[in-house]
Amino acid sequence: MIYILTTIGLIRHGITEWNELGKAQGISNIPLNKLGREQAINIGNRLLDEGKWDLIISSDLSRAIETAQIIGSKINLSISHYDKRIREIDCGEIEGTTEEIRRAKWGSNWREIDLGMESFEEVGKRGIEFLEEIVHTYNGKRILIVSHGALIGLTLQQLLPTMFQSTYIDNSSLTILHNTNGKWDCRLYNCTKHLVKSDLSHY
Repeated sequence: MIYILTTIGLIRHGITEWNELGKAQGISNIPLNKLGREQAINIGNRLLDEGKWDLIISSDLSRAIETAQIIGSKINLSISHYDKRIREIDCGEIEGTTEEIRRAKWGSNWREIDLGMESFEEVGKRGIEFLEEIVHTYNGKRILIVSHGALIGLTLQQLLPTMFQSTYIDNSSLTILHNTNGKWDCRLYNCTKHLVKSDLSHY
């Protein structure tokens, strides 16, 4: 049997003002802040030193696009295309709110109220469908995917449930998946070593 390895690097976008304020971003188009751009530069420099990548695909939301553009400028790749399936969870009515605001508006049990949020199951499902299509289309390639925390985390939980019962994804972190003849494994999870030597790692 011929073994074909496809490598996927999942990157969460750099930090934004709403991240720092604890606001739910969802599908709102929020730009990177100064620190977020510095984080994107750092991971771009890291990726340049860690081997060649074949293409970059980004969520269609501005914070992911900006992160992907900065990374691409470092590793000499343009964004191949944008895909709505890897945008962040749709947070419905809670977009733009903090936990404090949500409790004041809907009470401490606000999570039990239908506020138009996309289900976790649906987010993970579209993430997996995207990954399966990417492996089929770019079999044997090394692909960078710039996306969002909930999308990456919920996809990992559904893709590899014995490995990931819960997840946390840091801004600008790198997670590496391998697919060999249809079988998935995760070799690196939520790695931010590119931020360790600066003040960029304290968030």
